[in-house]
Amino acid sequence: MFTPATADQRFVLDHVARIADLAATDRFAAASDDVVDAVLEGVGQLAAGEWAPLLRAGDTVGAKWTPEGVVMPDGFVKAYHDYVEGGWGTIGVPEEFGGQGLPFVIQTAVLDTLGTANMGFALAPTLTVGAIEALAHHGSPEQQALYLPHLATGAWTGTMNLTEPQAGSDVGALRTTATPRGDGTFLIKGTKIYISFGDHDMAPNIVHLVLARTPGAPAGTKGISLFLVPKYRLTDDGTPGDFNDVRVVSIEHKMGLHASPTCVLSFGDQDDCVGELIGAEYGGIRAMFTMMNNARLNVGLQGVQVAEAATQAAVSYALDRVQSPRAGSGSAESVKIVEHPDVRRMLLRMKAQTQAARALVYYAAAQVDRATLREVGGQERLDILTPLAKAHGTDIGNEVASIGIQIHGGMGYIEETGAAQFFRDARITPIYEGTNGIQAADLVGRKLGMDNGGVFARLIADMRAEAQDGGLVALIDACDEIGRGMAGMDADDKLAASYPFLTMLSVATCGWLMERSGRLATGDDAFAQMKRAACAFYVAQIVPEALGLRAAASASAAVLYSVPAEAFAA
Repeated sequence: MFTPATADQRFVLDHVARIADLAATDRFAAASDDVVDAVLEGVGQLAAGEWAPLLRAGDTVGAKWTPEGVVMPDGFVKAYHDYVEGGWGTIGVPEEFGGQGLPFVIQTAVLDTLGTANMGFALAPTLTVGAIEALAHHGSPEQQALYLPHLATGAWTGTMNLTEPQAGSDVGALRTTATPRGDGTFLIKGTKIYISFGDHDMAPNIVHLVLARTPGAPAGTKGISLFLVPKYRLTDDGTPGDFNDVRVVSIEHKMGLHASPTCVLSFGDQDDCVGELIGAEYGGIRAMFTMMNNARLNVGLQGVQVAEAATQAAVSYALDRVQSPRAGSGSAESVKIVEHPDVRRMLLRMKAQTQAARALVYYAAAQVDRATLREVGGQERLDILTPLAKAHGTDIGNEVASIGIQIHGGMGYIEETGAAQFFRDARITPIYEGTNGIQAADLVGRKLGMDNGGVFARLIADMRAEAQDGGLVALIDACDEIGRGMAGMDADDKLAASYPFLTMLSVATCGWLMERSGRLATGDDAFAQMKRAACAFYVAQIVPEALGLRAAASASAAVLYSVPAEAFAA
C-alpha cells in the first residue's frame, strides 16, 4: 500500500523550497540534483522495504514495558539499525558534528518518507533531531564531541523532558531539581511524563535533555536550566558505562502511536542520577525553544506524513472497491467507487490538502537553511511560519485521516483495514509540542508584532506580488486587514480570534504556494495532471472556506464571557 511520495517531494523541493538556490551556496554545495535524487530514492527503498511492513505490528503489538526497560516489537531493532547503518540520521547534521551537512529541508524529506511509512516509529529519529539542535547551539565543546557524533548517526537517540504531572503547558511550574555535586555536575531528581521514546531497546544509550531547577532558582520560567542526562554515564573512552538512575516507571496506554513508547521517567530514585548543565544556568527556556521550534516543524511534518499515508490507503481502496452504477451514466453496471462524484471530491480534497501541507512545511523548513546561511529575512520568515506549519499541518493530518475513514465506508471503522489507525495516530499531533491553541496565541501575541509588524507585512507583500486568483487575493487582503487590526485589540479579543486567524493565514500561504505549483506543473504525465487538479481544487474550494472564517477572526471575546463558567455545565 505504501509508495514513497518521491515525485511530489522533488517537485516541492524544486519549486517551493527552491533547493537549487541552496545548492548554489558553498555551505550546501553537496545538495546537487543527483545527490537529492539518490537520497529520496534510497530512503524510499528503506521505508518501503523495512519500515512500512512494521506499521501494523507497531499498532497491534506496540512497545511493551518490562522491569528491565521498554521492548520494541519484533523487527524494529533491525529496521532501526539499518537506518543507522545507512547514515540516514546524518543527512542534515553539520559536518563538524559528524553529519553530511545537507540542507535541513532534505532531512525533512527523509523524515517525511519514513513517517509516512511508519509514523510512530519515525518519532525516534525525529526527537533525536531536536536533541542535536540543542547541543549544537548550546552544548559545550566537550559535550558536543562526546555526544553529537553518536546522536548524528542515530546510534544513540535523544529525548526532550519538559512535562511534569503538575506542569503541562505551564513549563514554569516544573519541580525537578538539579543539585550541584561540587565537581561541575548535578544530581537530578524528579519525574517527567509524556516522554516519547523515553526508553527502548534499539540503541545502547539514550540522551535525555531535562529541564530542572537549581537551588535558589527564581520562580517560573526564569529559574529553569537545561541538563544533559544520559541513560548510561560515559566511561573514560566515551562509551556507555554505569546506569545513571533513570528509570521508566510506566508507558502510557494511548489512543494511537502505539509503536512510540510514551514514558513516565523517574530521575534519581537512588539519588544517583548525574547530569551536566547545557549552556548557562537559567538558560533552559532559551535552549528549550531551540528544541521546540525544530520539533514544531517536525510535528507539522507528521501531519503531512499521516495525510499522505491515509490518502494512499483511500486511493487504493477506491480503485478496488466496486459499488453501485455511476449516476447519470445510463448503465446499470456497478463501478469502482472512484468513479462516483462525491468520492472523487473527497479524494481530490485529500490530495490537495496533503500537497498543501507539504508545501507549507517544506517552505518553512527551507527557511531554517536560509537562516543558517544568514540570508536577510530567513530567520524572521521561519519565525512567523513555524506556528502555521505546526498547527495547520496537524489540522490537515487529522482532516485527511478522517476523510480516509469515510472513503472506506463501514470498513473504515473496522480496525483490520488500517484506516482508523491513521486517525488515531494523528490525533495527538495538534496537542503535543505546544497545542495548536498555543501556536495561535504565539502567532498573534508575538509573531505579528515582530519588527513592528514588518515581518507579517513582508509575508503579505510576497503573497500579493504573486497571487493571481481573485479569491486568493481576497483572502490575503482579509488576512492583512485582520492581522494589522489585532495590534489594537485587548488580550481576550486577540486570543479569541487567534485560531480562526491562524487558519486563514495558513490557507492563504498554502494557496499562494499551491497556485504557483499549479502554474509550474507542466507536462501530460499522471503526476502533472494530478498536481494541476489538486492545486486548482485548493484555490477554488479550500481558499474560499478560509475566507468564511473572517467573522470569527474579527469577533470580540464578549460572547465567550457572556455567561459564568458554571453555565457550561448546564
